[in-house]
Amino acid sequence: MKHPLALSALTVLELTPPEMVSCAAETGYDLVGLRLIPATPEERLYPTIGRTRMVLETRKRLDETGMKVWDIEILRLKPETSVTADYEPFLETGAFLGASQVLVAGNDGDRSRLADNFAALAELAQSYGLTPNIEFMPWTEVKDLADAADLLHQAGHPNSGLLIDSIHFDRSASSAEDIAALPPEWFRYLQLCDAVAERPETTEELLYQARVGRLLPGQGGLNILAPLRYLPEELPICIEAPVVTNVPVPPRERAAAALEAARTTLSNLDGVPRPSRAPVPAASQTKED
Repeated sequence: MKHPLALSALTVLELTPPEMVSCAAETGYDLVGLRLIPATPEERLYPTIGRTRMVLETRKRLDETGMKVWDIEILRLKPETSVTADYEPFLETGAFLGASQVLVAGNDGDRSRLADNFAALAELAQSYGLTPNIEFMPWTEVKDLADAADLLHQAGHPNSGLLIDSIHFDRSASSAEDIAALPPEWFRYLQLCDAVAERPETTEELLYQARVGRLLPGQGGLNILAPLRYLPEELPICIEAPVVTNVPVPPRERAAAALEAARTTLSNLDGVPRPSRAPVPAASQTKED
């Protein structure tokens, strides 16, 4: 299989970062993603910024297992965000752990300020060997693929990524064909999951499905392979599939099942022709003066 596979934090969120490293290594993943900042107030806050005991233990387990961190999360660009003051310690920690990608959400309705902050984050992250990736989500101010692309065009920084998540891609009614017109270097990785085909009618249900009610790849009704036909063949894929079950399943069993489901689903890409990409104008990658 050409795509390296990573265990995303949300799939086994009850584990601490060092436990996630061990889980990914023991179940056969190539990479691991770590959540260093909670996505919601309800999530447990761990001491994961700076050279804390937990961060040092995470680094130790990475060294012992040979596992590599792919991405760290989650940064939110808000109206009050001060990029350097708020997020430089996070970036320094990610660099210490060997990460290369950062997941970013856009939570600012002022598009000019959001673009400026994203560009500032891209510049700061570059000094740590990291790339910020904007993840569009229908309930945020960056709602779909076109919205995310507009933001990156406006930010105009070469150290930028655009992250596609299977459930957000479907729920935002984004088009796989539109990927072909975007710079391929924007796409650093993809998050893979499945879900029921019927789209939620309320924001509450949308959030519930995204955070805890997904399905394993290939077990739902989404066309999760469509975007991959337009993306680089060796693109790392992070499996982000929090699944609710009637009987609790231990995290390592869930991680193993998610990996097997992803491998089976991705095997269907073999031999499928990839559409030609549209030429990308050089000017589309440069911020206008």
